[in-house]
Amino acid sequence: MHAFDVLGDPVRRRILELLTEGELTSGSVVEVIGREFGISQPAVSQHLRVLRENGFATVRPQGTRRLYAVDPTGMREVDAWLEQFRGFWTQRLDALGTEIARGRRRDG
Repeated sequence: MHAFDVLGDPVRRRILELLTEGELTSGSVVEVIGREFGISQPAVSQHLRVLRENGFATVRPQGTRRLYAVDPTGMREVDAWLEQFRGFWTQRLDALGTEIARGRRRDG
């Protein structure tokens, strides 16, 4: 599955957002996602599996619990694709910085 297919789903994006805050048990993920999206535990587990199998999340057992965390591997594909566009916003950010500096000189 392509990285953007994985990230195209709002549930999977939200799970990744949750995992950026730190490692979470599958139960914690199910609780938040179930409440926010109204989906069942098996559905959340399916999303976690897709994230795991495509390099966006890792899982490690801790006793009977499963702890999920972000895996940066999947984001590398996204980053590589975005690289071709960085020049567009880098130039604009540089121009914005120049205009801000000019404004400070004028006002200062």
